[in-house]
Amino acid sequence: MTGSLFELAIVILVAAALGIAAKLFRQPVILAYLATGMLIGYFGFLNLGDKELFTVFSDLGIMLLLFLVGLEINYTSLRLVGKASILVGLGQIVFTALFGYLIASAFGFSLVPALYIAVALTFSSTIIIVKLLSDKREIHSLYGKISVGFLLVQDIVAIVLLILLAGMGTGSDGVWWNVISTLLKAAVLFALMLFLGRKIFPMIFDKIARSQELLFLTSLAWLFLLAAVVSKIGFSIEIAGFLAGLALANSSEHFEISYKLRPLRDFFILIFFVILGASVVFSNFSGLTMPIIIFSLFVLIGNPIIVLIIMGVMGYRKRTSFLTGLTVAQISEFSLVVVAMGLKLGHITDSVVAIVTAVGLITIALSSYLIMHGEALFKILSKALSLFERKHTKETEISDGSAKKPIILIGCGRTGESILSGLPRNDVFVIDFDPEAIRKIKAKGYPVLYGDIADEEIFETVHLKEARLIISTSPDIEDGIMLLSRLSLPDDVRPKIVVRADTEMDAKELYDRGADYVLLPHFTSGQYLGKTIGLDPKMEILETLKENDIALMQSLDRV
Repeated sequence: MTGSLFELAIVILVAAALGIAAKLFRQPVILAYLATGMLIGYFGFLNLGDKELFTVFSDLGIMLLLFLVGLEINYTSLRLVGKASILVGLGQIVFTALFGYLIASAFGFSLVPALYIAVALTFSSTIIIVKLLSDKREIHSLYGKISVGFLLVQDIVAIVLLILLAGMGTGSDGVWWNVISTLLKAAVLFALMLFLGRKIFPMIFDKIARSQELLFLTSLAWLFLLAAVVSKIGFSIEIAGFLAGLALANSSEHFEISYKLRPLRDFFILIFFVILGASVVFSNFSGLTMPIIIFSLFVLIGNPIIVLIIMGVMGYRKRTSFLTGLTVAQISEFSLVVVAMGLKLGHITDSVVAIVTAVGLITIALSSYLIMHGEALFKILSKALSLFERKHTKETEISDGSAKKPIILIGCGRTGESILSGLPRNDVFVIDFDPEAIRKIKAKGYPVLYGDIADEEIFETVHLKEARLIISTSPDIEDGIMLLSRLSLPDDVRPKIVVRADTEMDAKELYDRGADYVLLPHFTSGQYLGKTIGLDPKMEILETLKENDIALMQSLDRV
């Protein structure tokens, strides 16, 4: 144990050093974790693949990540994007597997190895995409929800495939019985999670919500309890993590649970990427350069194009289709598991495993850049991407179209809804990229538009330059900077601009760039309460504020 702890200390120190360097040079932190594994493996400090402690930590990281994914998926959101996710997910699997098989056959691979390579290229990494979307704070966007949805479709297909491979040693009857029994067990588990999430857990967690320590502990207890039960009936703990999160998604405390568990997830998930980086060092790539390059290009370019075509046919706007397409530009951890099992069964050789491993590392590294800089790429390719967009798109159907209003509210999450409650209904227009937020605001009778303010078409549609006041509740400083730069007009004609920051440093930069007011939640709430008490020394207004806040919370629960 002492040796394992020493090795873990080395991994964390190297990862922290490279992570700091990545941040200084504005590179994705995931690449620092992969580089950590490659460095440690290359210099022979330790063989991570042989260490049970690291394997356990890696599995826990994936389980926690999928737990947080489940927490973010409430049932209304699933209904909004469920059909699109299933169609895109299945369509992408079919077409990627077909073209992947043809490419593998062209390189001279026989039927079974070509099929393994084709299947490995179809799966994209839920771990990486959720991590990157969370870092960009776009997990709630329409493209984010669709991406997570079809990645889960891919994961389900991968699990069924792994069951088929595992059952091959028992004969055909055993294979089919394993598949049928597993699907039945999955359906029962899913139904049970829906029941618990609607009827039982909201009551339990409402009782313990006042204790942050107990909320954290109970959430983990539920997660590990379900992992123990699910592993006994033949499912992986990763699937248990997703189901455990799904059961808590409708609780009022799911935001707080997610916030508490995120640092724990980040610690464990780094081990997964370190192990992946180290595995590349021990692979033999001699004579495989050209197949690795071609397969990598197919995943990086071909997969996004397949998704672009499918979503374009379904009627989505080119920006949504493009950003969604970028999320499939890498292969998954399931791809590595599939080829590892194929090698164990004697279906394929080490060369196929080496190809898939190399393609995985290349596509994970490059797709991280593509996803993080997706908006800039879209601006460059926007005209060419019009080929993939229908004249009448599906997304315009959930909006009220163009509208001129004196007040524009950008982002209507928890902060935005609080602001909205104090604005005159007839003077405000709301923009948001979360379909669930759009549905809730439309139900209240406000004019709304689905879209991201970074999209130039949205910017022009709502006539921002003609507004009197613009309020952006996005905590991302880049959104605030972009908004201020696009509205760099003379003071006598420019609308007043209120933006949000999470830190004092960000607030100072936004003020330097011309913001009329920067919303720092802890500053603003304190000033508001202090001024309110100053105007009413008897503090009789506190009862009114209390009643207003309770009414607002009740209205949020009802919609």
